[in-house]
Amino acid sequence: MIRQPLFQGLVVNESNETVTVTHIGQEAHYVINDAGFHRHVPADEIDRAVLRELRNQIINNKDIVSDSALKMSGQDDLFTKAMIDSSLNNIDDHMDKLLQQGLPSGARQWLGMLGFRIIVNHHGDIIEMSQPGLIDPDE
Repeated sequence: MIRQPLFQGLVVNESNETVTVTHIGQEAHYVINDAGFHRHVPADEIDRAVLRELRNQIINNKDIVSDSALKMSGQDDLFTKAMIDSSLNNIDDHMDKLLQQGLPSGARQWLGMLGFRIIVNHHGDIIEMSQPGLIDPDE
């Protein structure tokens, strides 16, 4: 089965043009328009870079994420906290599964509606991730 890129439709180039996707054999590639030259970057490289950045943000704000998850669940007991903390401690395993299985149905569209965007240069390096709703750590 051919895996679809996790962030298809959410990746744009530096000119804010949506990056398209193509497959070369079984491997998905983001196609980045570089002034008319279409550069093919393996989707796995960009997807993993985005997940690493998100992972770092989660780990750096682990206490806030844990507390927020407890509040959202409506349960504030020791067992629920332990389960959430365990999930956060095993985040790498969850991200590997996410790469294998893809995003849940509708998640990509939902992220797009929220304004989530990944800006890459012509090499596929992440220049910026637009994540509306995040609090600026400098504020």
